[in-house]
Amino acid sequence: MKARYFLIPLLLVSFTTFAQQVNIPKTAKDSFTKHYPKAAEVKWDKENGDYEASFKFNGKDMSVIFDKDGKTLETETAIEISQLPNGIEKYVRDNYKGFQITGAAEIIKSNGEKLYEAEVTKGNNKKDLFFDKNGKPEKKDLNKENEKENEEEDEED
Repeated sequence: MKARYFLIPLLLVSFTTFAQQVNIPKTAKDSFTKHYPKAAEVKWDKENGDYEASFKFNGKDMSVIFDKDGKTLETETAIEISQLPNGIEKYVRDNYKGFQITGAAEIIKSNGEKLYEAEVTKGNNKKDLFFDKNGKPEKKDLNKENEKENEEEDEED
């Protein structure tokens, strides 16, 4: 009788975990394993039709986006805020009054282009700002990405 009380919650947790998993193509998984064999705490998500693996590697938080064929589209590595290119902190102070830089990352696109991401926060408001390798703001519209991130955070609360 006691076993039933233990087994039912275990089955429910297992089913819930299984239902939340993303179906990742074998090509993407194989590419990930080849490049990051010692990755830890791997979590997969689907991002705009592609597949993102978030993980820890050599003590750093990282993420890699793969297409369905296993091609690496982008690699993102967390960095110290002090490692951001010159001018980014001043740009945030001048253009995002009251916001603080709370996180930073270096992004390498498949074409070799290097970008930097500065996560800025003011209260519950978070935005991801992107800059080129010289610290100049990227012109592309990232409002949709920031709105999506804020919606996901609201769902977690």
